[in-house]
Amino acid sequence: MSTNIRRVIFAGQFALAYHTGMNENTQKLIETIVLAMQDKKAAHIVSLNLGALDGTICDAFVICQADSTTQVAAIAAGVEEQTLQKIGEKPWRVQGLDNALWVAMDYGDVMVHIFQTEMRDFYRLEELWADAPKTEYESEY
Repeated sequence: MSTNIRRVIFAGQFALAYHTGMNENTQKLIETIVLAMQDKKAAHIVSLNLGALDGTICDAFVICQADSTTQVAAIAAGVEEQTLQKIGEKPWRVQGLDNALWVAMDYGDVMVHIFQTEMRDFYRLEELWADAPKTEYESEY
């Protein structure tokens, strides 16, 4: 991945953090998750800022998709590895690895959703949280 793409992504994330009051640790976690997803060739990566909405259980969702269960599992492993290596964060809980159709990773303030493409199209998670500000990230696919 070129450094130009990373600069654009980081600039967008910092602007999001500034306008929403998202704390620096949460922003760094999102940044690390997105980069890990990009490294594993995830498609259609977005983050939803839930912090401004009432009654939410976390500050943000980071969502992506892949075309195979093998890639879904690889993205989840990459996210877990990179968050531990770069910022010392482990997920509190991971669900869905047994079938790798939809893997959910709970990082406390951030929930990660890694979908197989058909499952994302079916559940349309972004539509359920349509009021949340959305940031889209570069992906090769």
